[in-house]
Amino acid sequence: MNTTELQKVKQRYNIVGNCDGLNRAIDVALQVAPTDLSVLIIGESGVGKEIIPRIIHDNSPRRREKYFAINCGSIPEGTIDSELFGHEKGSFTGAIGESEGYFGVANKGTIFLDEVGELPMATQARLLRVLETGEYIRVGGQKIMKTDVRIVAATNVNMRKAISEGRFREDLYYRLNTIPIQIPPLRDRGEDILLLFRLFAMQMAEKYHLPKITLSDEAKSIMLKYKWPGNVRQLKNITEQMSVLSREREISGEAIHKFIPEDTESTQLATLNTTGSHSYESEREILYKILYELRGNVSDLRREMNNLRKQLDTAHNATVTPAGTNLPSIIAEQPAPIPPTPRTSPTVQDAVAEEISEPESLNLEDIGRQMVEKALDRNGGNRKKAAQELGISDRTLYRRIKQYGLDK
Repeated sequence: MNTTELQKVKQRYNIVGNCDGLNRAIDVALQVAPTDLSVLIIGESGVGKEIIPRIIHDNSPRRREKYFAINCGSIPEGTIDSELFGHEKGSFTGAIGESEGYFGVANKGTIFLDEVGELPMATQARLLRVLETGEYIRVGGQKIMKTDVRIVAATNVNMRKAISEGRFREDLYYRLNTIPIQIPPLRDRGEDILLLFRLFAMQMAEKYHLPKITLSDEAKSIMLKYKWPGNVRQLKNITEQMSVLSREREISGEAIHKFIPEDTESTQLATLNTTGSHSYESEREILYKILYELRGNVSDLRREMNNLRKQLDTAHNATVTPAGTNLPSIIAEQPAPIPPTPRTSPTVQDAVAEEISEPESLNLEDIGRQMVEKALDRNGGNRKKAAQELGISDRTLYRRIKQYGLDK
């Protein structure tokens, strides 16, 4: 494509930039537009991938038909099949009528599937069938439906890695990736960064009637060296911030550091590498461990409450016996009490009698405190043995010690 035609396309879609990678992406989009081949647009989040599908559709034989842009990552997994392929009346709760779905409504047109790497595996199988045969079945239906739809997909996921981890079907990847288009990240676009900055600064000045901001030479150098992890979206946000918050309309190198971190290396986008050990299986294992630990804590608390309840019932029965009932056999077998003698100091029997007579006026927390104190005393302060005696975990005992202030 010659430069004149390329500039016309950029003006039509308000595309700013002259880097080779961007020009190549636009050129490939225009070449593939007259065909019905599937296209996969690859690029980081915020680079402007959504412009390419629009160029493809507007320059294709389907340009007078419907065009739908669907963000696959924003649709809940439980409803995405219904959204894409439609459903029959009564197929699930809330399905009060039938729905054609996007593939039914967009017949003869184009569907742009953004964040296609987020599709559930079951939906990927349905999408593969549409790509291969043009056929699909509505949710809850049995009739085979036909559609003629051009599919353009986009992703910021490392698809090779997703395939190796079992998160994306390899056969679907090859069907979507008939024509790949790579959108370069902003940090690789050189002087385009300054062109985009001028555009966003001018838009802010016109919209809010503000003096237009400019950059000093030092600020320009900093902008070009910055890694821009959020790409064009981040550049626009920062330009808007500077337009509103900067008192000086020429942004100096010192002033720009208020909006851009100084450590440029730490801001590089965390791309999905092929040598990392990250796996969704490991994340699930961590979640399972957390849930198991929480369940254990709940079980410990329940067991502790049952023990405290039993202690309360025993103490209450030992001090208040209903009329007409016999004392428990273990109490009846005790030897007759020794006649009281003038006491000069508390005896063991006195201490026991005082313990039995007080629980009626104590609350549950006081009983728990006494149990923990006694268990620790009997085990010489050994928390592990005390926890085993109380029938609770070491962690629960530690929480109780902190709660009752016994760690002082």
